[in-house]
Amino acid sequence: MTRRIVLDTETTGLDPAQGHRVIEIGCVELVGRRLTEKRFHAYINPERDIDAGAMQVHGITNERVANEPVFAAIADEFVAFIRGAELVIHNAAFDVGFLDAEFGLLKRGEKVGDLCVVVTDTLKMARELRPGKRNSLDALCKDYGVDNSNRQLHGALLDAELLAEVYLAMTRGPASLMMELDAPAAAAAPIVAAGRAPLRVLRASDAELGEHERVLAEIAKESKGKCVWLSDAGA
Repeated sequence: MTRRIVLDTETTGLDPAQGHRVIEIGCVELVGRRLTEKRFHAYINPERDIDAGAMQVHGITNERVANEPVFAAIADEFVAFIRGAELVIHNAAFDVGFLDAEFGLLKRGEKVGDLCVVVTDTLKMARELRPGKRNSLDALCKDYGVDNSNRQLHGALLDAELLAEVYLAMTRGPASLMMELDAPAAAAAPIVAAGRAPLRVLRASDAELGEHERVLAEIAKESKGKCVWLSDAGA
């Protein structure tokens, strides 16, 4: 079953070529299409000052990370967590560029692309699915119904958790819906003995039927018209 790691970072600035460093890494694990309890989260001492502009975005101060471990101290644990997985990152070039720069400073010869089977960029995916629309994480949360009310500032772990939910919503089609339903079945209801009163049939209300049609239309849109429940075969 596919193992995916949804990853986000926070940094001291915008460009590792100018000496900016990673100060936070947050990762959550998806196995199949389900979030597991496994997380990787670390604050990192960047051994340099954080730009004021970056601080306004994520709220992480120099004092906050002054006593945190340096990247070299968490590198082995981080590598072990992401090795062999598919990475899911929003605007992947930014995060991968910073992480590769950190590995370069360690002179270990490792790069993110060597550690993972593939890197999936959800920003690129969103632009293909939603041409002409805003595709920031906040915009995607709003459009896909993901609750981001706790996101006052950027934060690597919170953003990774939100992105995982957005990714699942963006990639939800008929096949994935069936995978999500493939959970251990609840105990079957006991069979009603002969002689009991017949089962009462509760028919859907007009409002419930309308909501059903809305959900099918949303599935059809996200799957590019491949909703089996709206096809002749699924009718």
